[in-house]
Amino acid sequence: MSKQGKTLEKLQLLETLCRHGYASDIVEVTLDKIIAYEIENAQKEAAELYAELQVFEAQYKISSQDFYQRFRQGEMGDDVDFVEWNAFYRMWLSVQERLEILLSKSS
Repeated sequence: MSKQGKTLEKLQLLETLCRHGYASDIVEVTLDKIIAYEIENAQKEAAELYAELQVFEAQYKISSQDFYQRFRQGEMGDDVDFVEWNAFYRMWLSVQERLEILLSKSS
């Protein structure tokens, strides 16, 4: 079984216990710490990726969002820089999505 599958099984176990009325301060505090840890890591990753994006933006004088739209439409070509920029931007979008989920659920 994959790591993701094992994690999901454990989370489902806790969800089942919770739905049956089980409550634990230790579980609550631990989950809060896990979420805070994941938010911190995602924010750090986003900042690192953003720094990479800024290098490309400065070099090519275009925002990453505009670049990404033009790249997807085939307007930018397949230069190594553009493929790399596309990869960094997609990773940044993925981290932003993860942060949005984490921050919306942690309030």
